[in-house]
Amino acid sequence: MSEAHDRLVDTVRLSMVPGVGPIAHRALIERFGSPREVLKASVSELRQVSGIGAKLASAIAEARNLQDAEAELAKCREAAIEVITESDARYPPLLAEIPDPPGVLYAQGELQERDRLAIAVVGARHATPYGVTQAGKLAAGLARAGITIVSGLARGIDAAAHRAALEAQGRTIAVLGSGLLNLYPREHEELARQIVQHGAVISESPPGMPPMSGMFPQRNRIITGLSLGVVVVEAAERSGALISARHAMEQGREVFAVPGRVDSRMSRGCHRLLRDGAKLVESVEDIFEELGPLAHSVPTGDGRVLRNPGELQLNLQEQAVLNVVDASATSIDEIVRRSQLPVNRVLATLSVLEMRRLVRRLSGNTVSRV
Repeated sequence: MSEAHDRLVDTVRLSMVPGVGPIAHRALIERFGSPREVLKASVSELRQVSGIGAKLASAIAEARNLQDAEAELAKCREAAIEVITESDARYPPLLAEIPDPPGVLYAQGELQERDRLAIAVVGARHATPYGVTQAGKLAAGLARAGITIVSGLARGIDAAAHRAALEAQGRTIAVLGSGLLNLYPREHEELARQIVQHGAVISESPPGMPPMSGMFPQRNRIITGLSLGVVVVEAAERSGALISARHAMEQGREVFAVPGRVDSRMSRGCHRLLRDGAKLVESVEDIFEELGPLAHSVPTGDGRVLRNPGELQLNLQEQAVLNVVDASATSIDEIVRRSQLPVNRVLATLSVLEMRRLVRRLSGNTVSRV
C-alpha cells in the first residue's frame, strides 16, 4: 500500500474514535504532528494534551486494534463515498479557515472550486408557507446568479432551499448530522439523490453513524464554514438556525435574516438577529450588497474568474468595462480604448460599478478595482 493510503487509513481510524471531535482532533495533531503519531502515542503522552482525559486517551491508544478503518474505507468505495482529509486538494478552503474544521469529510457527489461562492440558507423545520416561499425565492435567485446553496437537508426551510436551487438548475450542498448511509430524515432520500447529481451531500461522521441530537448543532458549523454568509429564514427563539448564525459570527461570515410577521413565533429568532445587527434581507440584491471582495479569485461554471460575488449580477456591458479596469490606477481614456465603448456609456457604467463597490474612483479621471 502507498504512503498516501496509509495516511488516509490512520486519519479515518482516528476520526472513528468516539469522543475525538474537531477540537480534540486539532489539539492532538498540533501536539503529535500526524494521525499516525497520535495513534502510536502512549496513554500517558495522550493525557498531556489539553482536553484528553483518561477514558479518551485509552480509546485512542486502543484504536489500532478496535477501529477497522480499512473496512470503513471499503464501505465508502462500495457506496461511491469520497473520503476527503484536510491535506486533500479537494478540501474546501473556506472550511479549512474555521477554528474547528472537520478532520475528515465523507462526500457523495462533487465539491467544485466554484462552490467557494456559497451562501447558506437555513431556518425552521416547522416552517410556515411564508417562510418556505421566501427561502425558495432567495435560494433560486442566488442559484441562478451562480451561488451554491448550502443547507442541512432538514424538513422545512432547508429542504425548500435545496429544492429551489435544483429547480433553478444551480448547485447545492447538503450537510448531514448523521452518516451518509444513515440519511436523516428518511423522506429526503430522493432529494439527497438529486443533490448528489448537482452538488454534494457531505458529513464529518463515518457513513454508518446514526443520527444523534448532539451532532446536528455541530454540523451547523460546517454549513456556515462552507459559506460566505448565512441567511436565516424563520426561526423560533430556541432554534438550530440561531446556532448556525452564532457559528457564522464566530467564523467571520456575514449573517442575514428575513423579517417575518410580528405575531408569529417563527419570526422571533430572525427579529432577534436583526436587533443584534444581522443584515435585513428582502431580496437577493440585499445579500450581494453586503458581500465584499473574495480573498482568492474563484472560477465560475461559464469560464469567468470572479474577485467579488457582486460580479455575478453584472450585465454584459458592465462586465466588459470591469474587465478592463486594473487593480492599479486606470484612466477613463484607457478604459474607453480597451472596451471600445462610447465615453458616455463608460462613464455611466463606472458609476454603477462604483455604487456596487466593484471599483473605486481615485481621482476625477482614474479608477481602480476594489
